[in-house]
Amino acid sequence: MFELQVADSIATVTLARPPVNAMNDAWVEGFHALLDQLDAREDWSIFCVRSALRLFCGGADLKQIGANFGRGIEVQASAGSRYQKLFARIEALRQPTIALLKGSALGGGLELALACDLRMASEEARLGLVEVKLGLMPGAGGTQRLPRAVGMANAMKLILSGEPVTGAQALAMGLVQWAVPAAEFDARAQAVLQQFAAVAPHAAQAAKAAIRAAFDTQRDGYAVETECVKGCLAHPRTQQLVGEFLARSTQ
Repeated sequence: MFELQVADSIATVTLARPPVNAMNDAWVEGFHALLDQLDAREDWSIFCVRSALRLFCGGADLKQIGANFGRGIEVQASAGSRYQKLFARIEALRQPTIALLKGSALGGGLELALACDLRMASEEARLGLVEVKLGLMPGAGGTQRLPRAVGMANAMKLILSGEPVTGAQALAMGLVQWAVPAAEFDARAQAVLQQFAAVAPHAAQAAKAAIRAAFDTQRDGYAVETECVKGCLAHPRTQQLVGEFLARSTQ
């Protein structure tokens, strides 16, 4: 499900859950366990998350969504709350964090990337919060972090349309900080990681804390997001759309 490697002061978590690195409860627990391991170590100063698969992450596990769909709104919404807590933990890391999106990041996969300080994508990757197409909405922090990254209007465009953008388009709007051809991605990613790992860790961590302080508003938005997700889950049209989607996915 995951691989953890620490080398040259870079802690790399590689997502490895075929076919699309789908997120479920076990995935959340496993990611927390990796962060626990890193908390006990002092030999890293940069955190990186990437994928061993063609996609970076396709979002929430359809099987878990289907299993939870008849168990009540609170059960369904609790999954989003667990993702929120995990991604908040990643966001709160003292060390600089970078998401490497060589492949597409959709739904919760993009919300994971948004929890990192910086993002690199291949020009061909597709990035999007597509939940509205199922009568849902982002529930793992996307409604809060995306506007901070790209501004309110661009966030509205991406979330309300549910249409992904390419890595090149994402660079233009500030969603990612680098967009490179897929053939050059690995070499460029390694060069960027080494560049950040070369600076004094204490200085980078202090600077990160100061930058974060500039955006330290009340966190009530996450609670609002959760309540809005519950409203979507309760809507008959959402239940119809998700049911139809799950039926198609099992054919």
